[in-house]
Amino acid sequence: MSAISWRAVPVWGLILALSTGSASAQAQRVVTLDDALELSGVAIETDTPATNPRLVGPRAESEAAAALVDQARLRPNPEVSFEVENLAGSGAFSGLQATEYTLSVGQRLELGGKRSARVGAAEAQAELAALRADLTTVELGQLVRERYLRAAAAAARVELAQDVVARNEELARIAGVLVEVGREPPLRALRADAALAEARAHLVEAEAESLSARIALAALWAGSEAPFVPADFPDILPPASLMAGAADSLTYRVARADSTAAAAEIERQRSLRIPDPTVSAGVRRFGESGDNAFLVGVSIPLPFRDRNQGNVAAAEARLRAANAREAVALADYEQTVATARARYLGAEARVETLSRTSLPQAEEALRLVSIGYRNGRFPLIEVLAAAEARDTIREALIAAREQRGLAAAELIGLAAQ
Repeated sequence: MSAISWRAVPVWGLILALSTGSASAQAQRVVTLDDALELSGVAIETDTPATNPRLVGPRAESEAAAALVDQARLRPNPEVSFEVENLAGSGAFSGLQATEYTLSVGQRLELGGKRSARVGAAEAQAELAALRADLTTVELGQLVRERYLRAAAAAARVELAQDVVARNEELARIAGVLVEVGREPPLRALRADAALAEARAHLVEAEAESLSARIALAALWAGSEAPFVPADFPDILPPASLMAGAADSLTYRVARADSTAAAAEIERQRSLRIPDPTVSAGVRRFGESGDNAFLVGVSIPLPFRDRNQGNVAAAEARLRAANAREAVALADYEQTVATARARYLGAEARVETLSRTSLPQAEEALRLVSIGYRNGRFPLIEVLAAAEARDTIREALIAAREQRGLAAAELIGLAAQ
């Protein structure tokens, strides 16, 4: 007895520390799933400025892509040049007598549909960036739901561990009384104390896992403190229909927009193969005679070597890769939906069976065995076996509810449009 008690001292210190943390967390506001979605910025309107770094980055990328559309619509700027010739030479060209001044304005003319191709490529990239920002919000919402469910499951396991500790404390007390009156051998009391020590150690482990799950949840909105999550599982219902909207899912739309952007980039690179002439016009003043003359010129690059063929080939390869990703996204969507739906239905059936049949039967069996043990009709090992069976069913019920919620959260993310 004394050896077990001394070994339990460090464990009880950790239990006290975790319990103090739990008490301070309970003093805070209880965070529901809706609160978590709002804190992470998922439930906030799209036009509202985001503060979560997980959303600020993708939305800023979308704003940058939209700004590039306006930039793509602009035409090339004209060029002004000023030249002074025959300045400070020798002989007849000494001084400023033979100086010639030339002022000209040049304008590069875009040929081959460069501007329209550039605008089309920028608009395709802006659409892709906007869809990726929306997908990031959807993925963050799914991650919030998943981590909240894991935190709720961890809190439920803490409650289960606390119940096990309380039950084993009662069994240890009864065993000590029965040993004192001679109705049980001392080995029964040692067995009860060992089970109690194991239950207390399991409680410490459950408390630590709960704290870790709550910290992981708070990290989704850069929270500095772990929120208090109750042990009640939130009602997360999957959408009624998914398979009919496979081509309209947000994941597939992102893949399709990627293909569209790749095709637009090909058109832009092909337009760059055509050289752009520069037309210039100006006036020249002759310093010696004071006469003026007008100038008109045209300059055209000669595409003998560089016809942008490498960039065109690279853009065509990127289009093939984007088309492949689009086909994979469409095929994987239906398979992923079917798998998630099967997991949801299976977990729901387990929850129904465990909560309505298995757990009530195990509770009743443990109640009857506990009454018999108090009256000396059943040995301690029967009580421990019945309690272990009941605890196993409670743990299975927690896991089934967690899996059902995770599958529903995945289906919600897949249904996003």
